[in-house]
Amino acid sequence: MHDHAIQCVHDPLLLTLSYLISVLGSYTALQLAIGIPGARSPGERLRAVFAAGATMGGGAIWAMHFIGMLACSMEIPVTYNLGLTVFSGLVAIVSCMFGLAIAGGGVFSWMRLVPGGTLMGLGVAGMHYVGMAAMEMPATTTYDMTIVGISILIAVVASIAALWLAFNMRGVAQMLGSALVMGVAVCGMHYTGMLAASFAPTDQVQVSFVGPAIGGAHLGSMIFALTTVLLVTVLTISTMRQRRRALVRI
Repeated sequence: MHDHAIQCVHDPLLLTLSYLISVLGSYTALQLAIGIPGARSPGERLRAVFAAGATMGGGAIWAMHFIGMLACSMEIPVTYNLGLTVFSGLVAIVSCMFGLAIAGGGVFSWMRLVPGGTLMGLGVAGMHYVGMAAMEMPATTTYDMTIVGISILIAVVASIAALWLAFNMRGVAQMLGSALVMGVAVCGMHYTGMLAASFAPTDQVQVSFVGPAIGGAHLGSMIFALTTVLLVTVLTISTMRQRRRALVRI
C-alpha cells in the first residue's frame, strides 16, 4: 500500500450490523432450503430454489456486502452507481440459485456439492468486485492480486460449506449455529476483499458507469432495517407453512 493511499476506517456499528444481517439471512435461507429436497413437483422445487437463493444471495450476502461497504469511512466523498450496485445484487442471487439447484438436484453428494459451491463462490466474489467497481469517488482503486485470490478462495469454501449446511442441518439450534458460522464466512470474504484494495486520491471523480448514484450517512442502517423486516417476514411465513404441513401429515 502506498504512503499516500487513503485509509478506510470501518464504523463499528455498521460492522456489527453487517454481521447480524448475514446471520439472519443465512438462517432464513437454511430454513427455506429444506423445501428443495422435500419438493413434490418440479414447480415446487423451482420455487424453493428461487426463495432460498434470493434470501441467501440478497439477504445474507449482498446486504452484508453493501452495509460493509458503507461501513468503510474515507476522507473523500463516496457514492455508489445504482446500476452496478443492483447488478451486483443480481449476480449474488443468481449464483446462489444455481448453486442450490446443482447441489440439491437428486441425491445429495459431493459430486454435486463441489461444482455447485464453486459456481456459487465465484458468483459471490464477482458480486463483491462488481460492487467495488460501483464506487464513485475522487480516487483510483488498485488491488493486491494475492489477497484477491485469497478472497475468492474464501468465497468458494464458504459457499461449499453453506450448501452442505443447507442440505444437512435440521433443527433450530443446529441452523442457528450454522448461520453464526456462515456470518463469519461471508464477512471474512468481504473484509478480505476490502483488504485487497488500495485507494489513491485523484483530482477528479472516477465514474465507471453512466447512471444515477446513491449514498448518504444513514443508508447502511436503512438497508439493515429494510432487509431485516423482509427476512423476518419471509422467515415467519416459511415457519407457518412448515407447521401447517406437519399438522397435515399428522
